[in-house]
Amino acid sequence: MTSSAASVLEIGVDKIFTEANWNELAVREVKEQGDAAPGMTKYRASKTLAEKSAWEFYNANKANLEWDLSILNPPFVFGPAIHELESPDALNTSLRQWYDAVLGNNQNETFLKVQGSAYIDVRDVAEAHTLALEKEAAGGERIIISVGSYVWQDWLDVARSLSPSPIPSHPNLPVGYPGAGATAKPPVRYDTSKAQRILGLKYRTKVEVTRDTLADFERRGW
Repeated sequence: MTSSAASVLEIGVDKIFTEANWNELAVREVKEQGDAAPGMTKYRASKTLAEKSAWEFYNANKANLEWDLSILNPPFVFGPAIHELESPDALNTSLRQWYDAVLGNNQNETFLKVQGSAYIDVRDVAEAHTLALEKEAAGGERIIISVGSYVWQDWLDVARSLSPSPIPSHPNLPVGYPGAGATAKPPVRYDTSKAQRILGLKYRTKVEVTRDTLADFERRGW
């Protein structure tokens, strides 16, 4: 089952998050603020409550079930889309943010140099689900799947480093603030040792994600 790292991390808390952590902060804020709570807080709370409900059902009924439950928690998911999309406006939230950053629609200094999250390629998410089905040890486990953290400037730097460019229709990719990611504080940190131990997942790098995603945008004429 796919959950999200949104059900794990708590915004503003500086720690290494593990599968033992839950985003109780978002749930509490939505209870306190109701409709006035920010949209992303509602999103994180919904992910937390939905995953908890799945585990509650499984734990209450597993003695009578012929299957077990494994839940994967990815952070921001990037990489080429497999389905047809009419325009960038049809991209999901994560990939649209990536598109706006790398192709120049969001060049805010704080956004590029400070903000970010953690990431995984969509193809690695798919592989992780296959491995979770195949690995007996994954049964009954909550597993964070993440390559590592980034600030948005990292993606600009990688895109400009690629030669030949996978998106020649955009000859002047935005520069931003080159190298800012090297000294930036990681926006979020996850312990992914369980995924490595149980799934043995091999992740695509920023270079692979960027090259293949830009090539996909080029194919779509974006």
